[in-house]
Amino acid sequence: MIKSILAKPYAYRIAKRVQKWAANPEKIQQKVFKKLIKEAKNTAFGKDHHFNKINSYIDFKKQVPIRDYEGLKNYADRVVAGEPNVLWKGKPLYFGKTSGTTSGTKYIPLTKESMPEHIKAARNALLMYINRKRNADFVNGKMIFLQGSPALEEKNGIKVGRLSGISAHFVPKYLQKNRLPSYKTNCIEDWETKVEKVIDETINEDMRLIGGIPSWVQVYFERIVERTGEKVGDVFPNFNLFVYGGVNYEPYRKKFEELIGRSVDSVELYPASEGFIAYQDTDEVGMLLTLNAGIFYEFIPADEFFDENPTRLSIGDVKLGVNYVIILNTNAGLWGYNIGDTIEFISIKPHRILVTGRIKHFISAFGEHVISKEVERAMEAATDKFEASIMEFTVAPKIDTVNELPFHEWFVEFDETPKDMDAFSKVIDDNLQQQNSYYFDLISGKILQALKITIVKKGGFHEYMKSQGKLGGQNKIPRLSNDRKIADALKEFLTI
Repeated sequence: MIKSILAKPYAYRIAKRVQKWAANPEKIQQKVFKKLIKEAKNTAFGKDHHFNKINSYIDFKKQVPIRDYEGLKNYADRVVAGEPNVLWKGKPLYFGKTSGTTSGTKYIPLTKESMPEHIKAARNALLMYINRKRNADFVNGKMIFLQGSPALEEKNGIKVGRLSGISAHFVPKYLQKNRLPSYKTNCIEDWETKVEKVIDETINEDMRLIGGIPSWVQVYFERIVERTGEKVGDVFPNFNLFVYGGVNYEPYRKKFEELIGRSVDSVELYPASEGFIAYQDTDEVGMLLTLNAGIFYEFIPADEFFDENPTRLSIGDVKLGVNYVIILNTNAGLWGYNIGDTIEFISIKPHRILVTGRIKHFISAFGEHVISKEVERAMEAATDKFEASIMEFTVAPKIDTVNELPFHEWFVEFDETPKDMDAFSKVIDDNLQQQNSYYFDLISGKILQALKITIVKKGGFHEYMKSQGKLGGQNKIPRLSNDRKIADALKEFLTI
């Protein structure tokens, strides 16, 4: 009880601080920019890119190109080998280990300057929730974040692990007794074994906060319902806060409410190994960009990204409703770094964003450039209208058709299948045409035909992820692919 009483005035103070820096975006970002340049000017990267001559963002753009991990790999390999003062002063505290498409395993540095910002942002997200709800009851009960293993490897004297596993080592002492599962269970690598052990340890506890990527939390909830025959909300009567990140929650919301038996509050986070980028600070859709967290942001209009000289903007020049590729410059030594995500601003001062997708995850087989946000909104419109619910879905183009026009093929695993699939498909297609004028032109111009839905069997996506060695943790299904790689692999998991 004492924790929740103390949390409220603390949350109020933090909320005031957040509101203060959020109201001064350009000033705050300029301060971060100057500090980053000053701190890194004597690193190998800083010397190679003449940081000692950089006095403005204009200077910076001339010296530092946009790169992804592959572009920074020569520097990153030196850091991994144990060399100090390469991308940032000294050596990293940790490497966040992630899987890359072209680079194989990526080792993202986490430094003594950057790691506290990850923890502070996660803390602030919860404190902002407490402040606006005037309710901190969840701190008196148990909480769980379904995450990667906290067991860390070591590479040249630096500890290596998944960000979620590393973060588990930084849970504040006053919350240690509230946290589940046990360290031993958290270290289990096999997802199916782990989820059963997690249920063993949580099923009789007073769970109040549950967090994780929605697709994997959904599996946890389903197993609880199977084991108990009760709704999750009956098993955990005080559960009232779901914290999530990684994917859009909306396609899962209806299914979650069925499994829980009621609606619960939710808080969205946007954490990445490269930096804790944003978190939800109101009850409205959208997340507050963390402008004072050791990250200087740049933004490139997504439709210019693959141009030879795309426009690079700082926070003072962004506009509402534009799809931007987000670029990071961080106190972990990432410079002009393309994290691969696209975002859209839904408010300015304070700067709140939506994650719209991945710059590599889109369909533009015919120039339509359909993005994740558009397919998710179209699916949401259809499930709302037909009272259907889905488990998972992904979309790919079908180009090599015979005696018919090409189309977008939607692979959907339903929990509750709509009675009229044709009408359901039409609502999705009509909504997508309304959102995307290029897609509308291709349909009306008879270049494409309307989308087709292919039904994935119950549990099919789970089996697919297992076949790819990607069960649990931070793994998620891409909403969109511009090729048929995932679509072809899903053929084994369709309804007959």
